[in-house]
Amino acid sequence: MLEWLAGTGEIYAALGGVLGDLITGKEPDFFPFRSALRTESAWLWGLLTTVIGGLLVAFVYRVVPIVERHLEPTVMVTSYLMIGAIIFVEVIRRFVFSEQFPWSTTIPGYLFLIMTWTGCSYNVKLRTHLSFSEFRSKMPRAAQLGVLILDGALWLGMCWLVIVTSTRVVANAGSNYMFVTGTNNVFVWWFLISLPIAFTLLAGRVFQNLAKDLHNYRMGNPMIEQAVLGGQ
Repeated sequence: MLEWLAGTGEIYAALGGVLGDLITGKEPDFFPFRSALRTESAWLWGLLTTVIGGLLVAFVYRVVPIVERHLEPTVMVTSYLMIGAIIFVEVIRRFVFSEQFPWSTTIPGYLFLIMTWTGCSYNVKLRTHLSFSEFRSKMPRAAQLGVLILDGALWLGMCWLVIVTSTRVVANAGSNYMFVTGTNNVFVWWFLISLPIAFTLLAGRVFQNLAKDLHNYRMGNPMIEQAVLGGQ
């Protein structure tokens, strides 16, 4: 256990080095971070990051309501509009002027990645992912609380898994200086980093939902609500 804790400290130190390079404007050195993530300590690091990061996100959502309400929709809509704009312009350029930017078929895919996983976090807030509300609403209150806690545990487990594995991919892409196809100055990790960030936001939504569920249970409020796509 002590070895895992020491390894976790090394991962945070290596991540701090990457962030320090970014802040100072230097080319980030991903090699120590990638090496540290290859150890078994990465799973303890991922668990701590999921829990601490999720609680921090939930706290920010609580004290800054405008962020809680608009962060994910803004990212989703912005990504969607950028995808649409690139496709619209490039279709005209290709069929009217017979020319096309080589990155026009790759950048939209990465933007779609950002839109999709940010949208996943937002829909956890709305509870539109397999909510089974009709079935659950007929269960006793204690059972309703149990399945809601199970939902939260499963989501946190998924966040834990994705944060560890996707961060390894980010570190590998950064250490190998992988560029987006069709460019020579746009790094792949700039887009891939959205995946662990999105699942940290998702963990924050899970903790937010759990707090609401426990409050509803104590106060005798309805615990299962009908999920509505695009609702608030």
